[in-house]
Amino acid sequence: MEKLFKYTLTALITVVAALEFYQVVMRYVLELPVMGLDEILVYPTLWLYFLGSVNASREDTQIKANVLDIFLGTPRSRLMVRIIADIMSVVVSIWLTYWAWDYFRYALRVWKESPTLYIPTFYAECTFFLGMALMTLYTAWHLVKNTREFIALSHTARRLAWKS
Repeated sequence: MEKLFKYTLTALITVVAALEFYQVVMRYVLELPVMGLDEILVYPTLWLYFLGSVNASREDTQIKANVLDIFLGTPRSRLMVRIIADIMSVVVSIWLTYWAWDYFRYALRVWKESPTLYIPTFYAECTFFLGMALMTLYTAWHLVKNTREFIALSHTARRLAWKS
C-alpha cells in the first residue's frame, strides 16, 4: 500500500506541477492562453489533495496539537488521551463522510460537465466521498490499534502491581 501511495502521489504532483508550468509559460511568456487547462487541473489537484490526506491518515501523521503529552507523565495516560482524540476524530469523520456521500449521490444524479471541455465533473467530485471514507477507515483502525495497546498496557500494569 505504501508503494501505491508513493508512486500515485508522486505522479499526481508531477502532473499538477507540469501543467501549471506549461500554463504559466504559455500565458505569461508566450502570451497564448490555453483554454480549458484550468478545468483539467481540477482533476489531478483534487485527487492529490484527498489521496495525500488519506495517506496522512494511513500513516497517522495528520497535524496534531499534542500539548497534553507534555504534561502527562505515563504512556498509559498519553494513550488514553490519544484514544479520546481518536474517538472524536472517528465521529467527525463519519459525519463528514455522510455529507460527502450525499454530495456523491447528487453528483452522480446531476452529472455536470465542465463549461469548456465538457468533461464530467463527477470524476473530480467523487474524491470527496472516496477520500473521506478511506480517512474514516484509517482513523477507526488507529482507534482500534491504540485501544488494544492501552488494554495490553493496562494488563501489564495490573500484573506488575499484583506481583509486588
